[in-house]
Order: sequence, then C-alpha cells, then structure tokens
Amino acid sequence: MTTLTVEPYVLPAALIGQENPLPVFRGDRDDSPIGLDAAIPQEDRRYMGWQTAFRVLPHRMQDAYSRNRSERDIGSLVLENGVLRAAFLPGWGGKLASLIHKPTGRELLHRNPVCQPANLALRNAWTSGGIEWNAGQPGHHYLTCSPVFSAQVTGPDGAPCLRIYEWDRVKGFSWQVDFWLPHDSPVLLARTRIVNPHPYEIAMYWWTNIAVDEREDVRVLVPAETALCNPYMRSLEVVPLPKLTGSDHPRDLTYSTQAPHAADFFSRIPHDRRKWVAALDGDGAGFFETSTDRLRGRKLFCWGMGPGGRQWQSFLAAPGHAYIEIQAGLARTQMECLPMPPNTHWTWTEAFGYLETDPAKVHGDDWPTAWGTVADEIEHIVPRGELTRLDRALAATSAAPPVRILARGSGWGALERKRKQRCGERDAIPPELTFDEDCMGPDEAPWQMLLTEGALPYRGPDSDPGALMTQPEWEPLLAASLTTGQGDHWLAWWHLGNMRMEARDIRGACAAWQESLKRERTGWALRNLAVAAQREGNEEEWLRLMAEAWATGPQVAALAIEYAAAMATASRFPDLLDFIRALPETLRCNERLMMQWARAALETGDIEGIEHLFEHDFATIREGEVTLTDLWFAYHERRLAKELGAPLDDALRRRVRKEYPPPQCIDFRMAVAEQ
Repeated sequence: MTTLTVEPYVLPAALIGQENPLPVFRGDRDDSPIGLDAAIPQEDRRYMGWQTAFRVLPHRMQDAYSRNRSERDIGSLVLENGVLRAAFLPGWGGKLASLIHKPTGRELLHRNPVCQPANLALRNAWTSGGIEWNAGQPGHHYLTCSPVFSAQVTGPDGAPCLRIYEWDRVKGFSWQVDFWLPHDSPVLLARTRIVNPHPYEIAMYWWTNIAVDEREDVRVLVPAETALCNPYMRSLEVVPLPKLTGSDHPRDLTYSTQAPHAADFFSRIPHDRRKWVAALDGDGAGFFETSTDRLRGRKLFCWGMGPGGRQWQSFLAAPGHAYIEIQAGLARTQMECLPMPPNTHWTWTEAFGYLETDPAKVHGDDWPTAWGTVADEIEHIVPRGELTRLDRALAATSAAPPVRILARGSGWGALERKRKQRCGERDAIPPELTFDEDCMGPDEAPWQMLLTEGALPYRGPDSDPGALMTQPEWEPLLAASLTTGQGDHWLAWWHLGNMRMEARDIRGACAAWQESLKRERTGWALRNLAVAAQREGNEEEWLRLMAEAWATGPQVAALAIEYAAAMATASRFPDLLDFIRALPETLRCNERLMMQWARAALETGDIEGIEHLFEHDFATIREGEVTLTDLWFAYHERRLAKELGAPLDDALRRRVRKEYPPPQCIDFRMAVAEQ
C-alpha cells in the first residue's frame, strides 16, 4: 500500500536570515558568451548561451545566513510503498532529500547530514544533497531555499500522489512535479509539467539535479560515446567516453575520483537512444534515473580531487560526506535555454530507482558493454514503452485538483490570478494548481493594495522597502497610481524606477528615482542612482552617490558591503580602511566587510592582524570565488618581502606558493589555473 504522511525531519540547520533589500538588476544582454572548441559540431551550438545571462529580479538575494547550526525540525512529506521511501522537504524547494530502497536498507541519494546554506544558487543560498528541481533560468533555482506548494492528489491507481508546484515570478509560468509510487513499484515516478501561459515565446530551462555519494568504486554510466566537457576556466570541448586520451596517464572520466579538478560532463546521447544515467558501485549496484524522451540531456558534475574540491565537499555537508551530481535536462547542456512556444505546455516523466547488475561488465574496459549492461537492466526494471504508458496515465493526475494542501508556498501565483481577473485577462494558469488567497502575506499585501485600492501603501524611508515587482503588466498600474495624492510618494517612485531599470530603460529609471528623492531623500533611491552611474561608466558619480546613500541611510549591512566593494573597485583603499574602521562592531564583523578590510590593509601596507582573518569560518564564499586564497598569498608575499627586505617580484611569489600552501579551510579553488 502507498502512503503519504507528514513527518519530522530533524538535523543541524542554519537559518536563511532576512532577504537583502537591495535589488540586483540584470545586465544589458540576455545571452552569455560561451567558449566553444572548434571541434564542437553545429547542432550542439545552436542555443549555446541563448537567454542564459544572470537575472534574479523580482526575487531578492538570500545572503544573510551563517554557519551557526542548531537542531531544527524542517519538516518533510514522505511518500512510501513496499519498496521505496521518499522524503521531500516542502520548505526547501520541494527537494527530495532521501530515497531509501527498503529491501536493502540502502540510501540511494547523497543525504546531507546538515542543512547548511552556501553561495551557489541564483539567489545565493543553496544546500547540497538529494534531488532538486531547477526551472526557468540556468542555475540553482530561485526557490531552492524557500517554501513551495505541496498537495496530495490521487494517482491513476487511486493511491496518493504528491504534487509540488509554484508560480515562476521571473518569466511568468507555472511548474509542477507529480510524484507517483504505485504499490510495490521499484521506481518513483515524477511527471513534470511546465505551462507557458503567454501569447509569446519564452526561454525555458529545466535540470533535475541528483546528488549521489562519491567513492572510488562508483562509476557513472550513460549511453553515449562522447561528452561535452566544461573544465572550469577553459572552453567547452568534445571528449571521448570513458577515457581522456593523449596522455601518459589517461583518466577515466566515468570515475569522478580520477578528476583532478571540478568539471561538467554533458553526455552526447544519440537522439534515438533511451535517455538515462546511473551511478553504480563496485558491486554493480546503485541509483539510476531514466525519462521519456523530452528530457534529453544528462550530466556528471564532480568537484575534483584538488584541495579546493575537497574543501567544498566538507563545506557543504561534513567531512566524509563527498558527493557528485548526475543530472537530467531539457537541453544537452546547462549553457543554453530552449524556445518554448506561446500558449503551450511541456511534460515528461522521470523514473528513479535501484538496480543491481554484473559488476565485472559495469566496471570493465569495454565501454559499450558496460553501459549496455546497465541499459538492459533498466529496460528490465521499467521498459521504455511502459514508461511512456505510465506518462500517459499520469496526464490525468497532472490535471486533477488536489485532495488536500499539505504545505503552502508564496502568494504570488494567487496575486497574479487576481491581477488577471481585475484586468480582464484570460487566466491561463492551470486551475488545478491551487494558489489560494490565504497564502498571500506581507510581501504580496502592498501589491494587492495597488490592485484593489489603486495605490501602494506608504512606508517610512528607514523601513525595508518590501518585496519587489518587475512583471511588465504592473508598471502601468503603478504609473497610474502616481496621479493620485495617495499613491504619489517616494516608495512608489522607487519601485517604478526598479521596474524600468530591469526593463533596461536606464533613463526612465533614473528619472523615477529622482522623483523619489523629491518626495523624500532616501538611501534606497541614492543607491539605485549609484548603480545606474556605474552601469554608465561614471566612476566618480558612482562613488559619490554611494557615499551619500550611506550617509543618508538606513545604514544596513547590504549597503555597507556594496559601498566597500565600490571603493575597492576604484582602488580607494585608504578611504575604505577609514570607512570600515568607523563602522559599528556589528557591521565590522560581517565577513564580506572583513575581506574588504584585509584587502585594503594589504594595499596600504598595514598587514598587522590580517593573519587572524583566516581563522574565521566563512559562510558566503561564492562557487568559483578565490578571494580567500588570493588574500592568503598576498599577505605572505608582503610579510616575507618585509622580513627579507626583498622586492615583491615573481620569484618571491613563486616561493610563497611553494612554501605557504593555504590551509584547506580557506581553499575553494576549483580550476587548474588557480592553483
């Protein structure tokens, strides 16, 4: 019998903290430059970099967490039958945190023993482990550390299914995943549906990100002879599977512990082959994923065996809890989006499960035999035609209303429904996705008042300006409210400027922020004008406005960090030192400001006390960031040059790198050129 229950999920967890109130505007390009090796065929190039540039608004950044953890019940929803037990975390993006194969008692996923946010997602905060669902924009999803909706629905066999779903605020579409675990089924089924409700095309992205344990005997298998390799700091290139050739010591790319540094491997599975990926141990046993054909891409990500990769493994979980990621996506790589036609929906079904097969064949030198053996076993467990049939059976479940709501996400989907109704627009959000008004809270309330009462409510300039809105349909509503006395205040003009800036109307944005200043002088508007000055290349105006924003207030940590970074970028290091020294202790101990202080001190020749910086347990180091190791080497270069009375030249730098390797706790370097 299949059951769906609400259960505790207790582990050491750090709090996310308050959202950063400062909007992070997208750049002036939608596409990203991608380095491509000349040998990459044209069919693999078509959408490379298309619509992949960073964007986060209207979401705000989640960057106020620390590494202070305590035992917390973060709550779970458990879907279980006689074979599998799946535990989901509705408060953390609906992540599938654990998948246990009950006959063997084996955990099939990398189950993180802690809940520790780190700076790897689109909004900064992200936690490793389990299976996460990344929709809409390249990167770890906006809601990976936020609640999503969870509901019970009825499966094709009458058994309870679990649905997770949300409204995407960036591109304006709904996504859902319906999980079905039929009685005694050896696989967990997950049917995804994405709906584009617009009369225009949108750029779509999806990758299912699966973490499994990393060990020397674990081999990742896919039905492909080549892969697109993305080694950090180098161009994407075609490589053979399973081994890199042309070396005295060829490495087998299908064993992650043979990778010296972090890398992505996107498998080039032929169109007519079944799509799947598996991670099997020395006994030929482990986890597999397969899907219907729409989910084309398969990927292996590994941190590599360098000191930086090992540090990341411990940093995200705990020592001895190494993992790799095997992923499945809409496109062949994560460097591309796909055009989704107007007024359409895309669906596919994935199956997750356990398999055992001949270890001699799986780990043999004959690669076609190795992956072919796994393909045969997957076909035995869940035949390709049967998965297609199950996908069709789940179509009715995907369109069924919920039996009960188990957890609520944000109120933005409900607000969008209300806006469409009030503006006389067709509501193309699937009615079976329950976005009820009860889920609307303080974030949505001001925008609901704009909709129903014609004006945003006033807030004092020292208050948090509140949740952001950049959806284009809201701009005329906000602009109309400014003609009334009730709606004409600094905050309304500030939000209007945000909308225009995100729409790349920098002149219109600055005009709105200037109007905001006329109503009331705030650091919020001055800071945004500073960002605009920086975008236009006016460094002096950027710094002047940042200084005035700080002086005007409110003097929050996010603004102090940006102002310090601006001074560092402009090489105003004496001013930066004075600024940080004058801060109250609560801000001086902010780790981003600590790093800026250390850099300024080094640049001004004041190295006293910098060594204590490296004792701090840093929380917000960004994936790919090398600030700490750069500071470490710079400190020892200057210290040694001073002690020896020697010039700070290349010879001394080489000596420092040889004789003073950084401690592992600060070494986050991921690429060959960094080490």
